[in-house]
Amino acid sequence: MGVRIEIPDAPYYRRLIRCMEACPIGTDAGGYVQAIAEGRDREGFELAAAPNSFVSVCARVCAHPCESACRRGFLDEPVAIRALKRFLTERFGVEARGPLPVVKVASATRMPRSADRIAIVGAGPAGIACAAELARLGYRSTLFEATQSLGGMLHSGIPSYRLGKDLLRWEIERNLSPLIEVRTGVRFGQEMSLSNLWDRGYVAAFLSVGCGVSRRLSIDGIDLDGVLMAVDFLLNVNMGYRVALGRRVLVVGDGNVAFDPARSAARVQDPEAGSGGGESLRAALDAARTAAREGVREVTMCCLESWEEMPADAEEIRETRSEGIRILPRKGPKRLVGLNGHVVGLETLDVTRVFDEKGAFSPQFERGSEEFIKADTVILAIGQAPNFSFLKPEDAVAVTPRGLLQVDRTTLRTTNPRVWAGGDAAFGPRMLIEAVSDGRRVAREIHESLSGQPPPRLQAIFTPIPRQQYHTPPDFERLPRRPVPSTPLEHRLGMAEVEVGYGEEEAREAARRCLRCHINTVFDSSKCIMCGGCVDVCPERCLRIVPLSALPATGPVEAVLSTRTHARSEAGAAILKDERRCTRCALCMFRCPSGAITMERVSFPDLEPPPLISIAPPESESVA
Repeated sequence: MGVRIEIPDAPYYRRLIRCMEACPIGTDAGGYVQAIAEGRDREGFELAAAPNSFVSVCARVCAHPCESACRRGFLDEPVAIRALKRFLTERFGVEARGPLPVVKVASATRMPRSADRIAIVGAGPAGIACAAELARLGYRSTLFEATQSLGGMLHSGIPSYRLGKDLLRWEIERNLSPLIEVRTGVRFGQEMSLSNLWDRGYVAAFLSVGCGVSRRLSIDGIDLDGVLMAVDFLLNVNMGYRVALGRRVLVVGDGNVAFDPARSAARVQDPEAGSGGGESLRAALDAARTAAREGVREVTMCCLESWEEMPADAEEIRETRSEGIRILPRKGPKRLVGLNGHVVGLETLDVTRVFDEKGAFSPQFERGSEEFIKADTVILAIGQAPNFSFLKPEDAVAVTPRGLLQVDRTTLRTTNPRVWAGGDAAFGPRMLIEAVSDGRRVAREIHESLSGQPPPRLQAIFTPIPRQQYHTPPDFERLPRRPVPSTPLEHRLGMAEVEVGYGEEEAREAARRCLRCHINTVFDSSKCIMCGGCVDVCPERCLRIVPLSALPATGPVEAVLSTRTHARSEAGAAILKDERRCTRCALCMFRCPSGAITMERVSFPDLEPPPLISIAPPESESVA
């Protein structure tokens, strides 16, 4: 038949909700989007906030894997899920500065002993999420942070034009509770060590130290004055320190981490252009286009990949170019050129290939294609790495050849059975929401280890929707995706936020585009008369009826048929459904003369976070 056939079960229906499956913490994005469409905003916020310790932060800076997976994207463009989350948080989140709605969280069946304390090394998003989840489960924990500020790279690495510092502080405060002790300015390897935690009464530890060290290029000129690392540059900008950048800034790199220093550099006023001696970096120009208009500077990005290969979000690339920042694709660094000890530019080579035949990173360059790019400052944004100098042999925590903490990918336990690890320290730089997921996962793994309580099994609960109550928004399949409103270029001054979010009318329309993947057609074979009416009426042609003899003779289909009273030799048939194309219009339900088709909402009580590596739903058809 040329397609893969599956029998619907709980994991199958979970995979159909592609936005939930793609979210590392299993957020019911479809649920809160539908709540917005129907005006149930408070309920929508509760759905968005229940699994997410950083719901307001994610509404602004999440890489939104849910949108990449959104089934609406197969028809035209995905639903604007992140912007819709912001619509909710601005009404009920920490930025609303009002009392937060109570988010219901299942408590542990056995509260732990009061002596059970967990040490969390690193107060970034993974560490804070772990502490918050442990507190919900009744455990006391201590957050140890080497700096004086909580938040990790959220605080030191994300510019204010993307994430306001007040909002971040409020979000962190929301997660703290009397069960969480905070100790800042504590550096492990100096006044504290991992091995002496046990003598201090701790029963487990979570390492979430992040990746705060910039990787260096092995090229000539790397130690010239004026060559900055992206992490160091962003830290200085976020701390409000002045950085003398000159009139021309060149950023080397093309992941999302490279775009932050490029756009931040375009907002830093040239000291030669008349800035006052005590002026803060945040009192500066917002975009390279504005900077060029004022005669301040130009910002250029040098990228290995072509436009199609760039790993950064297409939206981020568009925003960057709209601000007047020049992007040079397929350019690789050869050497940094200096004069009197200060960088004056970068010599590049044209890139002929970035990846080899197997898709591995293996850049190749064209000989004789050297080009010189002038620059007063060069910012290197080619990746980050963790610093594990605090680990001692007696800690018994192994590090992989890649320089990351060795963990069991299922439990996130390290080679020391008392120690877990997650976030960037275990997997390298990745999405904020993945760090939050690791923190929650480790908290539950620690709880299971201490209490002996097994994780709940995935269960699907189906709630039929009465025929007379089921409806779809008029012409929802024709609604286009509207761009998320942002501050006009000419008003992007200083470090003010660029994206401003949807208004109420825009949010309702954007939410009505949702295909409602958590609602499914359910077929009752005992009522079906195989009239074919559902097949005829389906506007997307996603249903068809086939004889049982046409189904594969092995696998899950055969296992189910072996339990039925009929045999393949009997005149039996099955209904196949292509889930990728169904729009939940329910015309099949209304057409069915025997009531064999119902529309039912599926939910997953006590849902654990999805596996660490989520597998995309197969392009398959279900059989009823």
